[in-house]
Amino acid sequence: MTRLAVFVATVGYCGYFPVAPGTVGSAAGLVFYLLVWWAQSPVFEVALIALLFAAGVWAGTTSERYFGGIDPGPIVMDEVVGMLITLAFIPVGLTGALIGFVLFRIFDVIKPFPARRFEALHGGLGVMADDAMAAIYANICLRIILYLRPGWL
Repeated sequence: MTRLAVFVATVGYCGYFPVAPGTVGSAAGLVFYLLVWWAQSPVFEVALIALLFAAGVWAGTTSERYFGGIDPGPIVMDEVVGMLITLAFIPVGLTGALIGFVLFRIFDVIKPFPARRFEALHGGLGVMADDAMAAIYANICLRIILYLRPGWL
């Protein structure tokens, strides 16, 4: 069971990338976003985010014990879900997705209130919740950009 949890938490071992695993995990999130873009279904989008968030909570809790720390670097399922939330319900093309990627990475690193507080939640919930909050900030910024420059994204 631990092997499966580590596989899920590291998103097929993407989290083992030696340099910037969080950035690699966010890039993997763009691959998952392609499924959402292809499906063109808000129901599918919500279901995928909820399913991956729940899987991340479970896998994150188990993987924290495996790696022996709180929110260890190889766990990148939170970045995948973060990218999906960043781009949720926003009709963007490649440019918009890349801007969302950059915005999410910025908010994930600086963790504005209350994102940093969410890290203190127990186990996998803390792993997932802080990135989800950072992604909400990125989503709002992306919406503001879309409002100000409608044809740009």
